[in-house]
Parts: sequence; C-alpha cells; structure tokens
Amino acid sequence: MIKIDYTDVMADRIGERDGILREELLSFRYFTVETHSLIQREKDNSFYFAKLPYQDITDILETAKQIRENFDYFIVIGIGGSSLGNIMLHEALNDFNYNENHFPKFYVLDNVDPEKFGAVIDRIDIKRSCFNVITKSGSTVETIANFLIILDILKEELGEKYKEHLIITTDPEKGFLRKFANENNIKSFSIPENVGGRFSVLSSVGLLSAAVCGIDIEQILEGARKMDLICSVEEHIEHNPAYLIAILHYLANIRRGKSISVMMPYSERLSSFVDWYKQLWAESLGKEGFGQTPIKAIGAIDQHSQIQLFREGPRDKIVTFIQVEKFKRDFKIPTDIPEDLNYLAGHSLSEILNKELLGTKVALTKSKVPNLTIVLDEINPYNIGMLIYLYEMATAFSGYLYKINPFDQPAVEEGKNFTYALMGRKGYEQKLEEFKSIYKEKYKLEIS
Repeated sequence: MIKIDYTDVMADRIGERDGILREELLSFRYFTVETHSLIQREKDNSFYFAKLPYQDITDILETAKQIRENFDYFIVIGIGGSSLGNIMLHEALNDFNYNENHFPKFYVLDNVDPEKFGAVIDRIDIKRSCFNVITKSGSTVETIANFLIILDILKEELGEKYKEHLIITTDPEKGFLRKFANENNIKSFSIPENVGGRFSVLSSVGLLSAAVCGIDIEQILEGARKMDLICSVEEHIEHNPAYLIAILHYLANIRRGKSISVMMPYSERLSSFVDWYKQLWAESLGKEGFGQTPIKAIGAIDQHSQIQLFREGPRDKIVTFIQVEKFKRDFKIPTDIPEDLNYLAGHSLSEILNKELLGTKVALTKSKVPNLTIVLDEINPYNIGMLIYLYEMATAFSGYLYKINPFDQPAVEEGKNFTYALMGRKGYEQKLEEFKSIYKEKYKLEIS
C-alpha cells in the first residue's frame, strides 16, 4: 500500500511564493486527458516499459534456479541503468547482511575503478561464479572493459567451460555482445528494443539478479501491474499518482523556481532507490535547459547535515520524503534509564525515526519549503514494484510537460564518443581532433 500526501506542497499551506495553487494544478486537466490518450497509444513504442509488468518470466525464474543450484557467487557487470536497478532491488528487499548469510553471494562490477574490481575478484571463487554482463548497446566502454578482463580470467581457469559461467543481457539483435553470445552459444536475455536502460529494471536486466537472490519477482511485477492499472484508468490529475507527482514537480520547477528535487527516505534500505531515481529523473529530463537536479538525502542522517541548507539556503528545492510505517525488525529503548532521558523510555527505533520525519517535515513547512510524503505500509516486493512503476510513469509523463524526449540521452552519448576517440576506436578520428581542440590545461595548481 502506498499513500501520497502533498498537503505541504500547496499554496494554502506554504504561501503562493513557494506553494502550488490548486487552480494551477487543475488547469492541466485538459492537457492530462490528451496526454493520457497519447500514452496509451504509445505503449507498443516509446512507452513500452509499461508492458514489462505483464511479461512471461518463466525463463528468468528457471535460469535463476539453475544459478542458485550451481554457483556460490553471482556478479552483475553493468553500469547506469544496467546496474542501479539491480542494486536497488537487492538492497531494498534483502537484509543488510545478505552476503554474510546467504548464497549465492551478490556483487556488482559497475565501474572501471581497478581497486574495486580487484576487491570483488579477491572475494569470489572464479570457478564457482556466474557473471551476468548487461548492456543495451552491447558496447558500453566500462562494461565491455570489465567483461574482457573477466573473460580472460574465465578462459584461463576453465577453458571452454567458461561459457557456462556467463549470461549475456543485451539488445535482441545488435551489438558486440549479441554477436558474441550467438557465436559462442552463451545463455542470453534480450532487452526490449523500445526500453532504454534507465527504464529496464522490470525486465530481465533487474529481475534476474533479484530472483537469483531470492526476491519474489512475481510480486514486484504484481505491484507494477497494480500501479499501471491505476495510471491507465485514471485521467484526473488528483487521482493519477504519476501525473500528480509529475505536474507538482513541473509547476514547482517552472513557476516557483524549484530547480532541485530532493528525495529523502527514512529507511536506509531505500538509499539505492534514490540512486536509481536520480538517474531516471536527471537523464530523462535534463535537456534543452530544462529539468531538476535530483539530490539524495537519508533520514535521519541528513537532518544533521543537509537540512540546514534546505531550510535556510536558496529557496530552490522541493523535497519528497519516503516513510515506512512497519519495519521488519525493531528495538525498544529500555525503561530503566536516567531521568533526564525518560522521554525516550519505551519508545522503539522505528517510532523515533518516523517522528524525526514528522519533525523535519513540519520544520521545512514552517520555512515554506514545499514537501510531499510517500508512505509505504512496509517495504516488500509488491510495494517496490508499485514505487518503481510510479516514478517511471511520472518521469515519462514529465517529458510531455517539458516538451522534450524523456527517452534519449544525447549529452551522455557525446562523452562516450570522446572516450571512444581517446581509446583509439576506429571511426572516431574526427572526434579525437575535436577533443584536442577543446581540451586545455591552461590554469593548474600542483602541490607536492
């Protein structure tokens, strides 16, 4: 169950300088009806991510079962949309000590940092390891670099049996990895052609590693289906949670100057959900001078660091709290404590955490900082599935508000192209010349 409280975003609570008038919100009703119709027609094309909750997951479940039976380590090799969703599902839905208490142990190689790479290699037994290489394009530099090193190690240790230790997740037809998988008869999954990396967590990209680690992926998809049903049926702004979140953030950004979107869960299990959200929001909407900068804060930790800025710094933020009503574990403070601390006696940690949220929420409201709260009755696969789909649809709908394409990332591609040029990739000679014309080291300070 999910509830959305947007009381403290509205002008009747925090004033018209920072808050949204209800008339402003409702003025989008005709736009919403028109856009809703467009979205329903686009579900076979650019909005194909909306069909993922209805996919057949038999192959994913069977493959996950085989991995659990044959391997002690499962390692995802991917970056961005090919890793953040995996990490998010794992950290949200498994316990903090998963790798200490369960097999197969789960790791992610999501960067070309050699020390992190080495640390993961040191922890695993290569002969008992399965590697899932994930990249939509099949040519992502960081992923391919890590894969090639792993491939060399596997061949050296296992000979031709290396193929049994690899699973490829990539484009159904194009790219180096698709060709490699087909030519070497390696088990593979296809990322749907119309689904970009940051919208792919509900495909085999995110679901395989979740299933390997014992997460109920059918419940994740059931939650996503529920949210899709709501968002498909409801056209009214105040009844469609995805449209509501999108329009509130758009109005806060364009008409109230709130250029920063803070997400602040009061549960550390949702820390990586914010990392996933940051890519989704930033990469989808940061175009043509538009978009909000997503910022991560964790309650109650960041009450002691960032809240000072949020309350008394620039008035450029809208904050989303995520509250969890029921935790899997809880601990009570004893009653036999010093008199000065009696106000804590008998209270649980979860009670304190949620009262910290309420205190911070009211403090921000007092300072006229717009804030909304998403409440989960508990963290479970069903609710996480709803939350994922909610933010995917809110992000995609926002593209219509800003009149930009939320499914491309041209500025990211430019950086990739310069990297290819620097690495000497054939066909990128002109990019190398362009790089040389731009890159300068004119002002430097060297400290020995």
